[in-house]
Amino acid sequence: MLVLHKKNMLLHVAIATYVSTGAYDTNTVDEDALLSKLLEELGVSYELQAWSDPDVDWSRFSHVLIKSIWDYFDFYPEFLVWLETLETLGVQVLNEVPTLRWNSSKTYLMEIESLGFPCIAGKILSKGSKVILDQLHSELNAYHLVVKPLVSGGAKNTLKVARGEEGGMEEKIQNLVLKEDFLVQPYIPEIVAVGEYSLIFFNGVFSHAVLKSPAADDFRVQHYYGGTIQEITPDSKMLASAQALVTKFAKDSLYARVDGVVMDGVFHLMELELIEPYLFLGLSDKAIPNYKAALQKRLLGN
Repeated sequence: MLVLHKKNMLLHVAIATYVSTGAYDTNTVDEDALLSKLLEELGVSYELQAWSDPDVDWSRFSHVLIKSIWDYFDFYPEFLVWLETLETLGVQVLNEVPTLRWNSSKTYLMEIESLGFPCIAGKILSKGSKVILDQLHSELNAYHLVVKPLVSGGAKNTLKVARGEEGGMEEKIQNLVLKEDFLVQPYIPEIVAVGEYSLIFFNGVFSHAVLKSPAADDFRVQHYYGGTIQEITPDSKMLASAQALVTKFAKDSLYARVDGVVMDGVFHLMELELIEPYLFLGLSDKAIPNYKAALQKRLLGN
């Protein structure tokens, strides 16, 4: 099928990926390969291109599908320049550039919280600021704290700190904060006791959901830290909470992943993943058909 897009360009799609080091995609299903297969089935011309490759001429593409740009936070200034380049070229980007830019820094959590959504936002430690962990424990009313870069992913430089047991952690965190902004959040025990829920939406419509549980003696739910994942069916209350977040903040997105925990019967947002989320396409029977239908609507208009 030949479909005309910007400047009478024929439909030709770039799947944006990254130069894999294995750091962020170990022990996962290759979702780039799954997406490639879906585009082939739809008869859509495509290429896999690393977002950071300086030799790529992005003007050759009618669309850029953001899929596995796992390392964008390692090269954040370059990433922002790349987004500006795509915007200037007028390439259709899914998800859209303003959404990617907004979602790239965890400051978005403060915005969501300020609008009244249950959310684990936390407190920002600006680059170069003084780190006083005892004060942060008091401000956040938390025995345990989780500290992570404000622009980050994959649990990179993510630390858990107990009150009274900081040891050399304060100095370690201080050295990190000298280099970049950080986010401090209260540690949520429900993540270890139950796990973190991920609800995936395509074109604003719920598709499937999973529960991610950390390995024993860990608090990170990522699969490359030994976490386990199982498909679940969210109850109506959880689904309504996640849908409200997508409708408000990601209604025009091809895909959205809502990560959260249930505390005292209320779903609290942990992350709204709109850039490089793993979509668990190989875990649910509904995932691939739903993703394919969403791509067909966005790329082919039917």
